[in-house]
Amino acid sequence: MPKHWKDAFRECGLPWKDTFSFSEPISITNLSELKDFLDAVQITQCLLRPFFEKEDYPLVERGELLPSFESDFFEYKDLPGFSLVAFERELQYFSEIFQFDILHSLMDVTFKADGYACPLESCTIEQNVETIQNRIPRKFHELFKEEFGKVDTSVLDYYPQLLPYILEMDRAHVLALDSSGFFHLAGVYGSFPSDLDPEIKRFGLRAKKFEVGNHKKYEQNRLFVYHYLMELYGFTICSERRTSSALFSRRLHKAGEKFMVRVLGQTDRVITTISSTSTKRRYPTVEKIALVQVDEDQSEVIRRLEEGGFFVDRKRHVVILRVTYTQHKFNPENVRQERALSVTKQEVIHPITGRSIDDLNIIKDTTNMILRLNDIVRGEYIGHITYKRIELVENTDTEEKRLKFLYSWLSKHQRRIISYSDEFYANVVRVLEGYLYDAEKEEAFDSYKALYHDVQFRYNYIEQARKIMVLERLKKRKIKGEKIPYAEMLEQSVDILQELRFDITTYFEELVASMISITEAILNDRYLCRNYITKRDDDLSEYGLGIKKEYGKLVSLLDDIKAIRKARNKSIEGFDL
Repeated sequence: MPKHWKDAFRECGLPWKDTFSFSEPISITNLSELKDFLDAVQITQCLLRPFFEKEDYPLVERGELLPSFESDFFEYKDLPGFSLVAFERELQYFSEIFQFDILHSLMDVTFKADGYACPLESCTIEQNVETIQNRIPRKFHELFKEEFGKVDTSVLDYYPQLLPYILEMDRAHVLALDSSGFFHLAGVYGSFPSDLDPEIKRFGLRAKKFEVGNHKKYEQNRLFVYHYLMELYGFTICSERRTSSALFSRRLHKAGEKFMVRVLGQTDRVITTISSTSTKRRYPTVEKIALVQVDEDQSEVIRRLEEGGFFVDRKRHVVILRVTYTQHKFNPENVRQERALSVTKQEVIHPITGRSIDDLNIIKDTTNMILRLNDIVRGEYIGHITYKRIELVENTDTEEKRLKFLYSWLSKHQRRIISYSDEFYANVVRVLEGYLYDAEKEEAFDSYKALYHDVQFRYNYIEQARKIMVLERLKKRKIKGEKIPYAEMLEQSVDILQELRFDITTYFEELVASMISITEAILNDRYLCRNYITKRDDDLSEYGLGIKKEYGKLVSLLDDIKAIRKARNKSIEGFDL
């Protein structure tokens, strides 16, 4: 555990001389090495330094690193923030697709002749210093000139010393290879292009959430598409700095660039990295680094972290956590169609050596999720949430706050509740129904009818979605990883549709559409139709007749559900008229 932020990453392999300088030149030739270098410097100065210097540093709650990400409510203007882009190639200033002030590497503009240094060297140093100085607040100009007036600010050796000044800039800094193949600070004050409108519309059309000229469909689905697109790149709908970083990353990846975009928001206190790992991947890799607090109930995790010296603050159980995510291609038939990201890996980073361990579950522990749910309904949860992205709610000391917390908790963990184990879901149902249908709370809930209805509505969605998820698995004739016969597939499908036929009095169009699509896929199974359905009854065994009977029930139930959908759509059209 470091005693001071200046002790961080002292044994990570970098040749540190002191807090801001090195005893040997820094020679980095690829993005992987650059990422390790930036991790050490930026975690130290942008996360650990403010944590040690501010008693009220706002740690990131573990749940904030779980998709879907929530909108930020506070902006901590006194905390660091930055954005950067790095290219594993030399820059071509005129041909680049974004604007920035270029810095020149001495390796590109100088040479040695008869032992004498080229006079261009001092000119280049002066020009680089002036370029950076012009982009930082005026109050720092003299101090900056005094500190860097005679050194090559483009080399990475000075990056730790430069970073406090870079953090005073509103825009991005740029790193790239010089002509010798080494990374250097290649530019400052970069503006990432943010073609938000065409990107949203193109993505929405491909996802079939939009139709050309259909303004109503665009209005209904725009926020969903916007949120999904942003989350693919690690963000919610948020600040311009993070929005432009996400869309710029998308553009670079499509162009086949080897790149890394990194951003630290003053609101989220998270270093987010978007990088190309392979041109064969549909999306770039997304990872986040933040200071989080390990839950005190995770006693075995705490023991291991303490033994390994991983705590930044032992008393508060604070660690440096890196989370890596996997993106999911949009699938309109998937009941969890809003799932853009899921957690792939969690790593706790050692604050002195920089090594990490990745076999601990810090943010996805289902037991802790149930404990938090219990705390909410009992009014014992201490913390805050953003309700419907517009209202900050502190603690759960009133019934109204408990309902708002519950709505937000269900929204946040919706896709996890849908997909997690039967045991986990049974525990969620037990807690929810024990609270929502408690006769002693009827009078209190009457005071917040609209809010109570919103919570029930969210719960009903999860109930229906979970049944449709089972139907998805039945389509593949797999339950709990085991292959099942056609007869069992049809019997279970009939049972689910019978339940759903009554459930859809609370109607969700996207779930009904998924239900119909999946059921039609089951009914159109070629093997099933060829060997059982199209055959005469006289040619079938008792088992085959049983299959044909269940098939008929499923057809009838599907017709009923289609009729409900048709009637509802007609009533909506009539209402609109």
